[in-house]
Amino acid sequence: MASLKSLKLRIGSVKSTQKITKAMKMVAAAKLRRAQSSAEAGRPYSTRLSETVNRLVSRVQVSDSSPRLIRGTGKDDTHLIVVVTSDRGLAGAFNTNIIRAVRKKAQELVAEGKTVLFYIVGRKGRPAIQRVAPKAIIGQYDTSHMKAPAFTDARAIAEDLVDRFQSSQFDVVHLAYSEFRSVLAQEPKIKQIFPVVGTPVAETDKAKAAPASVEYEPDEEAILAELLPRNFSVQLYHALLENAAGFYGSQMTAMDNATRNAGDMINRLSIQYNRQRQAAITTELVEIISGAEAL
Repeated sequence: MASLKSLKLRIGSVKSTQKITKAMKMVAAAKLRRAQSSAEAGRPYSTRLSETVNRLVSRVQVSDSSPRLIRGTGKDDTHLIVVVTSDRGLAGAFNTNIIRAVRKKAQELVAEGKTVLFYIVGRKGRPAIQRVAPKAIIGQYDTSHMKAPAFTDARAIAEDLVDRFQSSQFDVVHLAYSEFRSVLAQEPKIKQIFPVVGTPVAETDKAKAAPASVEYEPDEEAILAELLPRNFSVQLYHALLENAAGFYGSQMTAMDNATRNAGDMINRLSIQYNRQRQAAITTELVEIISGAEAL
């Protein structure tokens, strides 16, 4: 049985931890509001640009003269997964859920006979991937210097990956990140980036778009050659924004749970401390009374 002194020290230690977790929860809540606002503000532009690119690609007849980002390398053997995680932990299962989804996707590709490579964005993804496929990591972008996601960083990552794709280091590129739904819900998402696959226009969309006549100048392929790298930068920037909002939401929830658990532990330890203290006092009183009666 623990002594009164050790129990008192443990209660003080848990109270200190509770103060830290409560402070971290408040900081995460403050940062979440800004991160959530940025993620929600970027969704319309990201979605619309992606839809525009898909519509343009669906109008293009893919040939040898088409941009490589559309026609691909001519093979489907090597797949690259860009894994976007956070730089810090203490956020519950936030990073674990992303890594789990990436591993599942990688296992499916390997089962199909494909070679899977990884490009890590954020520090938390590397240890998890390195344990299972250390030689498959071909690059990492350190985001620890970023106070908030910046488009310049997304553009730097996109330019690096586009150059690697143009030089046929891999055939297909997937982007994995966590989509922010709410403070309590973040959903891991994996989507193909290159080569771009056009989305057929639905009949309802065709009917709505019928009165409008759009002409592209000089032509769709020339526009796509300029637009595709920019779209990749925008999609990657949007993934960074979604990840940041999801991280702070998950961290706020995790720290709230930790604070409440610390409170419960303090209550249990306090009850145990009071019981032992009362037992010690009772024992002393019994000894004093017994001694007085003996006299």
